Amino acid sequence: MREMEHVEVSGFTERRLARLGGGTDAPVLFPPQYSHPAPSPDGALLAWISDRDGRPRAYVAPLPPGGKPVEEPELALPVDGDVETLSWSPDGLWIACQTARYGGERTRVQLVAPESGEVREPAPGAAAATLGVWSPTGRQLGVTVFAEGSGDGQACLVDLRDGTSTVLASGPSARVCAVSGDGRRAVVRLGRRGARRLELVDLRSGRRTELLPGGANVADARFGVTGRQLYVHTDAGRERPALLAVTLRGSSGVSSVYTIAQRPDDDLDLVALDPAGVRAALAWNVDGRSELELLDLRSGLLEPVVPVPGDVVTGAAFSRDGTALLVANEGPTVPPRISRVGLDSHDPATPLLRASRQFGTSLVEPTLQNFRGEDGLRLSGWLFRPGGVLGPLPTLIWLHGGPEGQERPTYQPLFQALLAEGVAVFAPNVRGSGGYGRSFTTADDGERRFAAISDVRAAVDFLVGAGLADAARVGVSGRSYGGYLTLAALAWYPDRFAVGVDVCGISDFASFYARTEPWIATAATTKYGDPDDDAALLHELSPLQHVDHIAAPLLVVHGAHDTNVPLGQAQQVVDALRERGASPGFLLFDDEGHEVRGTDNRVIFVREVVSWVKAHLHEVGERTA
Repeated sequence: MREMEHVEVSGFTERRLARLGGGTDAPVLFPPQYSHPAPSPDGALLAWISDRDGRPRAYVAPLPPGGKPVEEPELALPVDGDVETLSWSPDGLWIACQTARYGGERTRVQLVAPESGEVREPAPGAAAATLGVWSPTGRQLGVTVFAEGSGDGQACLVDLRDGTSTVLASGPSARVCAVSGDGRRAVVRLGRRGARRLELVDLRSGRRTELLPGGANVADARFGVTGRQLYVHTDAGRERPALLAVTLRGSSGVSSVYTIAQRPDDDLDLVALDPAGVRAALAWNVDGRSELELLDLRSGLLEPVVPVPGDVVTGAAFSRDGTALLVANEGPTVPPRISRVGLDSHDPATPLLRASRQFGTSLVEPTLQNFRGEDGLRLSGWLFRPGGVLGPLPTLIWLHGGPEGQERPTYQPLFQALLAEGVAVFAPNVRGSGGYGRSFTTADDGERRFAAISDVRAAVDFLVGAGLADAARVGVSGRSYGGYLTLAALAWYPDRFAVGVDVCGISDFASFYARTEPWIATAATTKYGDPDDDAALLHELSPLQHVDHIAAPLLVVHGAHDTNVPLGQAQQVVDALRERGASPGFLLFDDEGHEVRGTDNRVIFVREVVSWVKAHLHEVGERTA
């Protein structure tokens, strides 16, 4: 069994691509991606994020009338690092960008003036900083500051006039969610994963009021135009995320709470308010696909919105005149794009920004499959199969991150590249995934994680039993938490898998907690367990403690700048396998963090993974890691 070289990807991409050569034409699958549409306060400009120059950058250009395509500028905004999210100041003078060097966890907040190109950094000395919301005047910006060695973030309002800041809250995952129009109140979020809460803060007295009882997975809020009402997007105290209206009493406190938009079987995914504050755009998660609705906040009436191309909406914003929605959307055959949807007509959505290359019918749409866990729990997953092929196929199971993430029918170049080589892909949502209610999301917490691992075996048994997969040619792979599940499944069920690919997965919980960023460790205890109180459980759940059972050829992929799941998690499993005479592959990107974001690197990632999987599923041979 061949051993893949340790590949550090930097500075010689062309030579590397030439050496890989042949096989799947991966670069074709990587057109520019467009996301995060943000119209300027006067409606004249549009800001967005695109990787058209090889990494995610922020761009600004005039927003043409009538849904005409945006003419892209030559240069991106002059901020450092990969841009993760952005927002305009209400006065239009600044665009706030959350950035990360190499896509790592030590994020920064940078302000750029779109006219002059001036750049400011409101928290230059922080170990990390994340972006909150602007005050309605644009004079203050919500920024969460993480100090070196601390697990808590300080959610602050930073005054751009003099650089002073006011701490509104301190704790895990703290964030400034909303500031009232009169500047007297703010809403902050804080709490560990799955246990987040919202607090109303009186900015004069400092008085704090918890808005809703019960911890939540989803917790966000924004003020109505009068400031007397809050619109809260949350699943606190309920099974599914919904939109609530919270009427405020006096300078602080809650008068009443009532639900204005909910579905019994679907999660509310996204909420956008129009500038006038009379309508809200709602994106519902329906078994992974998005449905858009328009809610009249005065009457409560709901009406559907013209569908956009692709199955999943990832972002939405009203045009400043309120006549259209600017929607970020994608699908298995639709690369991420930004579309305009008129709200006063039933005309089809028009693309504002999209890749010029059109793939036609060459890409594959998946089907949603339902199956059962070994305890009878209903599970589902997306099955991608090459067109026109019947019977059992070599199949790769792909496990998403999170664990609160969800596999949805988005644009996945890796899947399409595998399909082109005759390998089917099954992407299940095992217990613990988002999108199916709070009970499902918490079904893998603590000691229940063993059941989530068994869901991977249940997926294999379903595929083989249904005649979809060849039992001797099944592989397992995944990223982040999915990488952890991959290692666990390979160790727990070695007879089920002919190949494995672990992308930045946790291999040992004790060393993960010791070396990840402290604010990540603090927030994670509600999901995985406490490193001290639950040490025995975490030891048993760690794949590194069972590495002797791994028999399938394993490819490990990691980014050198990953401080979420540190590089040592990959190195120790590779070292342990090599010590027992195995030959795992090890692909290290020295200019990436927890995600592979550079286009050249993504091309290499797809080619290496396809090559590894194809070799071991099409040519089943010696079973050794």
